[in-house]
Amino acid sequence: MDTFTRGKLSTTIWQISWPMMLIMIFNFAVGFTDIYVAGLISSEVQAAVGFVSQLYFLLIIIANAISTGTIALVSRNIGAANVAHAVSNAKQSLIFGVFCAIGLSVTFLIFYREIIATAGFPSTIRPTAETFLRIFACALGPNYLLIISNGIFRASGEVKKPLLTMFTVSTLNVIGDFVLVFGLFSLPRMGYAGIAVATAFSVSVGMVINLFLFSSHRWKHLYQRPWSIVLATVRQIISLGWPAALLQIAWNAGSIVLYNLLGRLGDASISALAAITNGLRIEAIIFLPAFALNMAASVLVGQNLGAGNPTRAAQLGWRTALLGVTLLTILSGIIFIWAEQCAALLTHDPAVRAETTRYLKINMLSEPFMALSLILGGGLQGAGDTRGTMKVIITGMWFVRLPLAFVLAFVLGYGARGVWIAMLVSMVVQGTLMALRFYKGDWKKLPLP
Repeated sequence: MDTFTRGKLSTTIWQISWPMMLIMIFNFAVGFTDIYVAGLISSEVQAAVGFVSQLYFLLIIIANAISTGTIALVSRNIGAANVAHAVSNAKQSLIFGVFCAIGLSVTFLIFYREIIATAGFPSTIRPTAETFLRIFACALGPNYLLIISNGIFRASGEVKKPLLTMFTVSTLNVIGDFVLVFGLFSLPRMGYAGIAVATAFSVSVGMVINLFLFSSHRWKHLYQRPWSIVLATVRQIISLGWPAALLQIAWNAGSIVLYNLLGRLGDASISALAAITNGLRIEAIIFLPAFALNMAASVLVGQNLGAGNPTRAAQLGWRTALLGVTLLTILSGIIFIWAEQCAALLTHDPAVRAETTRYLKINMLSEPFMALSLILGGGLQGAGDTRGTMKVIITGMWFVRLPLAFVLAFVLGYGARGVWIAMLVSMVVQGTLMALRFYKGDWKKLPLP
């Protein structure tokens, strides 16, 4: 049984964390390559890829929410050595995911023009964006199954399986970007559409790999009848997953509002918007280990609760968070020291470089608290406390960051600097509240819905 309910704490954390870190690096490489290749074609295509990527992220929020609920259920089942329930819950999450994906795919294939227009795409990139959206919509089913199946494997402790799958997916996507866009190796030149086709093809291959991996060992019973919906299980998944979906929507909406505030700074708005774009790209490197440890914490806490060992679950949560805080403190310290040099790598404009440097100097101070929030939040989600995680993050964004950013930037006249300070303060509050919620320990006795 591949569980993380025994052995040394440090060994247990390492066993699940290193594959997750590699997976996050693979995902980063794909996103970077998509943008890079799009930039080789034209700035309009690059803009379309960036914009559609944000729209597509909204499409897969439901898949991520289903995965969150599934991990909470399956990790508990595996920790309790109840394989039959784990298989049953996994089957229901996959069936539910397929139905959701079909509904969204059909909707977006029929109304793609209206969706692109409503989203506010500039007329110059609408045809490109429409092509991307149609191809992505066709690949939504495979992507949903890929996301959910990877979550099932993580929840069961089989972390090397999604590592193998995502290595294959990422490799095919990166190679496909160049081969399909530019028509290498005697293949037809597809132009910008090749970026979307490469993504669709790679996630489809990943889905096939995971479905094949399900055919052996404990998961082979997934393919046995009946293949009907069990409403009670689906309600459990929805109850655990909807706060995760609302959290992501609220965070993205808050980020849009923050961009809107920066866009109202008059002559300084362009430098500010460029600075936050550059800063987030640099921060993405720091986020990789934090997101990996977030996924690790959710599985570790869930399995140990299932095994009836809440004390070990708490120890693993705190130890994983400590590892994340240490890593991010080191990484953010390096970037803080070399902030101006990092900014110079992304822009030659003096004003943008100066603002990017200021952004990095201020926000690097918040990274340890971001690690605390993200990793302990993952532990709470693994325990089934998805609503608590949602409340903390929405509080940080909508009741601290955005009001404070408005006051500092416009009322007190600090401009972009005020927004950066608001981001720092909100992350300190968010990390502190998440740590307090985890420390309080109500999640240890929280029954699954």
